[in-house]
Amino acid sequence: MSATKLLLTLPLTMVFAYMSLVGVVYLSQRALIFPGASAAPAPEHAAWGENVSIKTPDGETLHGLYNQGTSGKPGVLLFFGNGDRVGNYGFLAQALAARGIGLLVISYRGYPGSTGLPSEEGLLTDGIAAFDWLSARSKSEIVVLGRSLGTGIAVNTAAQRPAVGLVLVSAFLSVLSVAETRYPFLPVALLIRDPFRSDLKITKVSQPKLFIHGRRDDSIPLSSGEALYRVTPEPKQMLIDDGAGHNDIWNNSTVGYVIRFVEALK
Repeated sequence: MSATKLLLTLPLTMVFAYMSLVGVVYLSQRALIFPGASAAPAPEHAAWGENVSIKTPDGETLHGLYNQGTSGKPGVLLFFGNGDRVGNYGFLAQALAARGIGLLVISYRGYPGSTGLPSEEGLLTDGIAAFDWLSARSKSEIVVLGRSLGTGIAVNTAAQRPAVGLVLVSAFLSVLSVAETRYPFLPVALLIRDPFRSDLKITKVSQPKLFIHGRRDDSIPLSSGEALYRVTPEPKQMLIDDGAGHNDIWNNSTVGYVIRFVEALK
């Protein structure tokens, strides 16, 4: 191939390769955002608490695990991270139960035991359905707790329902902003289907709010959580665990912070 033909062909090849990359990212983005989605059935025996089913307004059925709290004590509604499972929260259920506090953890649509396919719109609907179910079932005040991706669902739920408090563990300003930081070479704003704009919704949350974040978090940087905290209205507080990252943020200190926050709301 002559030098002239090479000079003409190389830019076209690079453009084609880039557009192919953009196409792959666009088509696979939900697999990246919702890696825990699976058609696996719910375990026959609950890892902790009681197996429950929750109907959503758009016809899906969500699997959840529920521990009933003591009468007059608040309940906690937990929305977990994108690769997590409801059965992994026995440690938190046990710690809360020791204080008479109930816990409900749901498996999002498309996740094990639940019907449907995950999307931002769908998961936000799941959050509202879970809050309404718990409110009707327990007749107690509800604290909404979100972890990682679940913070986006928690913020939306607290903005639309009368939660008495909101706890955000490893929160982000938005999935859009995190993706833009991670993939600066892609037109993320044009591609993303599930931006989870917590920054636009947190301004409607007037309830007390607790942020917990690991300083060593390399999945959702502390700077993203701090950016959301800055646009969050009072009352609010932020606790930073200097020794924790993203996957080891759940430790005895974090559980203690959550319990003290819940009990202080009274």
